[in-house]
Amino acid sequence: MAVSSFARQLQAVALQPRPVRPEPPAPVTLLACAPLPSSVLAPIFDRASASYGLQTALLRAVAQKESAFHPCAVSPAGAMGLMQLMPETAAMLDVTDPFDAEQSILGGARYLRLLLDRFDNNLALALGAYNAGPARVDAYGGIPPFRETQDYVSSILGRLSRTTAAASASGP
Repeated sequence: MAVSSFARQLQAVALQPRPVRPEPPAPVTLLACAPLPSSVLAPIFDRASASYGLQTALLRAVAQKESAFHPCAVSPAGAMGLMQLMPETAAMLDVTDPFDAEQSILGGARYLRLLLDRFDNNLALALGAYNAGPARVDAYGGIPPFRETQDYVSSILGRLSRTTAAASASGP
């Protein structure tokens, strides 16, 4: 019997070192680790967008790139949840459960707002800081020259421009 890709991902996650808090969902809750549908996420994205003055499309693009809408996602670096918050960042934002969709999205939106404020509303720099950390953006005086960060920023900006173009084409 072949092991599914999802099962292999869960096995790989189980082997990764874990941050002190909180633990990813137990295998018993495997269904909770499936990508969350738009019907569940839309009101959370809308609330976060309104709360922090961000485009809903931006938040969706970040969540898509970060976790593909998997609430139990854990990166090799230890980032967690839909918006892939690092444990220290989650703690700074008072996110007690980064695997909770609402906490993750609201925390990610708040962090993006803080980064936009820090970098004078320069979205490319804020996205670079979201991916590589604000200290690296400061150190390099711009988007860090890491392939992952460069691809991250261009991917999200490209997705946003396609969303804007599609909205413009469909009319008011």
